[in-house]
Amino acid sequence: MLVVHNSGDRLPYSIRILLESAIRNCDEFQVTGKDVEKILDWENSAPKQVEIPFKPARVLLQDFTGVPAVVDLACMRDAVSKLGSDPNKINPLVPVDLVIDHSVQVDVARSQNAVQANMELEFQRNKERFGFLKWGSSAFRNMLVVPPGSGIVHQVNLEYLARVVFNSGGILYPDSVVGTDSHTTMIDGLGVAGWGVGGIEAEAAMLGQPMSMVLPGVVGFKLSGKLRNGVTATDLVLTVTQMLRKHGVVGKFVEFYGQGMSELSLADRATIANMSPEYGATMGFFPVDGKTLDYLKLTGRSDDTVAMVESYLRANKMFVDYNQVEAERVYSSYLELNLEEVEPCLSGPKRPHDRVTLKNMKSDWHSCLDNDVGFKGFAVPKESQSKVAEFSFHGTPAKIKHGDVVIAAITSCTNTSNPNVMLGAALVAKKACDLGLEVKPWIKTSLAPGSGVVKKYLDQSGLQKYLDQLGFNIVGYGCTTCIGNSGELDESVSAAISENDIVAAAVLSGNRNFEGRVHPLTRANYLASPPLVVAYALAGTVNIDFEKEPIGISKDGKEVYFRDIWPSTEEIAEVVKTSVLPDMFKSTYEAITKGNPMWNELSVSTSTLYPWDPSSTYIHEPPYFKDMTMTPPGPRPVKDAYCLLNFGDSITTDHISPAGNIHPDSPAAKYLKERGVERKDFNSYGSRRGNDEIMARGTFANIRLVNKFLKGEVGPKTIHIPSGEKLAVFDAAMKYKNEGHDTIILAGAEYGSGSSRDWAAKGPMLQGVKAVIAKSFERIHRSNLAGMGIIPLCFKAGEDADTLGLTGHERYTVHLPTNVSEIKPGQDVTVTTDTGKSFTCTLRFDTEVELAYYDHGGILPYVTRKIAEQ
Repeated sequence: MLVVHNSGDRLPYSIRILLESAIRNCDEFQVTGKDVEKILDWENSAPKQVEIPFKPARVLLQDFTGVPAVVDLACMRDAVSKLGSDPNKINPLVPVDLVIDHSVQVDVARSQNAVQANMELEFQRNKERFGFLKWGSSAFRNMLVVPPGSGIVHQVNLEYLARVVFNSGGILYPDSVVGTDSHTTMIDGLGVAGWGVGGIEAEAAMLGQPMSMVLPGVVGFKLSGKLRNGVTATDLVLTVTQMLRKHGVVGKFVEFYGQGMSELSLADRATIANMSPEYGATMGFFPVDGKTLDYLKLTGRSDDTVAMVESYLRANKMFVDYNQVEAERVYSSYLELNLEEVEPCLSGPKRPHDRVTLKNMKSDWHSCLDNDVGFKGFAVPKESQSKVAEFSFHGTPAKIKHGDVVIAAITSCTNTSNPNVMLGAALVAKKACDLGLEVKPWIKTSLAPGSGVVKKYLDQSGLQKYLDQLGFNIVGYGCTTCIGNSGELDESVSAAISENDIVAAAVLSGNRNFEGRVHPLTRANYLASPPLVVAYALAGTVNIDFEKEPIGISKDGKEVYFRDIWPSTEEIAEVVKTSVLPDMFKSTYEAITKGNPMWNELSVSTSTLYPWDPSSTYIHEPPYFKDMTMTPPGPRPVKDAYCLLNFGDSITTDHISPAGNIHPDSPAAKYLKERGVERKDFNSYGSRRGNDEIMARGTFANIRLVNKFLKGEVGPKTIHIPSGEKLAVFDAAMKYKNEGHDTIILAGAEYGSGSSRDWAAKGPMLQGVKAVIAKSFERIHRSNLAGMGIIPLCFKAGEDADTLGLTGHERYTVHLPTNVSEIKPGQDVTVTTDTGKSFTCTLRFDTEVELAYYDHGGILPYVTRKIAEQ
């Protein structure tokens, strides 16, 4: 057992995990004694933005981001081989857990056979992708692949993969993980330090490279009191998200403490931790305590394992015992929330931190109709707000108005990990069914649990049949509506919305509701707890005051109100107690090692090097290592570059990265059609993440992209400055490339917020973007840009493109030294234009390691050269 030094007892628990890793890995080369000292002196070091190395205990790959990671590893093997070294050196040096999340496309929703039907469709569409990952499971050592159909990656991580404390050859150390999805943070609820990184960073960590990070500040978030009756964990997390966004926690850890912690179940904690990307923190961390140990037992971990976890953490002063007096921790700043003050709420209609209390929902909706187009506005003229669009739904007369719900989805790992809200939703369904309430048949309802355990406890409770009766059939175990895999609406519904310009609504229990993400035709998207999703499905509209207006009419003709179907906290607790059992977790995860018939029948190559198929539209050898030599290329000048895109604030990775369905008029669709792929087989961008040709074409292809060059027009187009042509972004980028011109991007604040998608950086790099100049960056995306060799630059405080009089029609030169040794992290850089303007930016390569990546042309060539040198 390795015991952490007693110094720094007042350090936050999350910082002690960084400290332990530094001590254990200190070799005076990758990790030095000075690095250890910086962490020990965290209180003084953190405000100075010092750099530290961090070696996580393991890496978690999600199917979507795991495919390109395995593609890149396969390419690195090829490159190392061509450089004259042994390709078998390319193996993960730390444990890698790859979960084939397979993000279920909800083609079949209201059906008892929805799971099997959707699974069969997924295998038909993704057989090649699944086969590639199965090849990787045997080709690379130290990699565990969890087959499709097992659950959402983060819930599998929480219930099955997490160790909490590792035992490696008798040496114990804390579990820590970086994952290729930003919601890896869900594991922080279990006391495992984890956060999202780009796939490129994850690959480097897998290959033994320390992650270079700025020693973070830690916000102490004190919880007191207890949630009131009828208030859910989702209401709590939306409140916390709003508070932390207002406080400002980008790049920081948030550590929760206080007596209120003892009132939160592990699932409640995981719900809060999962939403870290939405409030902008690197982590939302809950130290290990008795509730953690209880959860480990519930989910089938052995008594010996649980005893080892407790013993190790107590010895290292990393265990919280509310029965003992705890040493007071020091934090960078402090927040406090009395849980009794939390109210039922939703968030929307376009951002997860725009919280709306349930009692104010109707008035807020009317404000959104009135307001100018923006995060809280649709600018619907007063005379049009009462418009009724009539249509025929399978021969039945129907009508739809602004605010009517067309998608109601219990989806996303945030909530489907939590028995309290899942069984709460089922109780709402039972009460509604008992009263004879129904959901309109044109509302697309679905239920996508995070794991098979959820089905087991819904069946055990006897409540699944009521969800089924309302149309909330289980459609699969994976990401669905929250990632845009909501599937098509009925054609008659789509036509009614489009032809009448209706602002239709989706209500989902997800993490994200950015414009264009959930479905192209739902302009208003609200995040809500699973019980509220059922309630709004029954009401059929978000334009309702649940306190004053009935939700429906009972079978005996009486008005039914929200309060008539809402379960009490005690009702939910009782059904959780009798329905959620340890054997459910054991039996569910025993099945992982057995796989499933469709997975087991996949036939794959046994070769060390992957046999690339040039005609494949799923798995393609990317150009990152083309013509690679052992000598780094060094800094590349950015001279007389054109502006490819000119953005305002809050451009998310949803806007940048390929996601969701492939639009039939997009460059990616054209590419597929040219290769004989029919529209019905386009599949999604996520399914085709292993093909750089598709993904480069899908970059900046979001239908809600707002580009200043288009003067108010919304869509994935831009202006090719020299000719004045309006083109698809990819086509404009290729035109610049073919003409021999560099390009840059201008942006506002929070550029790259959202998921940690590596393609949000890989795509622009393949399109020829050399630099991004923004007011500010979200943490993960800035790091990904650096990892792909794109220069991230920030305007000085108080300045942006508008204040500097930049239109984007100028040509830009970034004045960086040509020798990397003359470049320093965070230095001032002068940018000039051909119109005579000159301004100073801050270089956002934040560490010396990021400068090394830039020198090598990106992190992948850097690691490949280092391995080839061995």
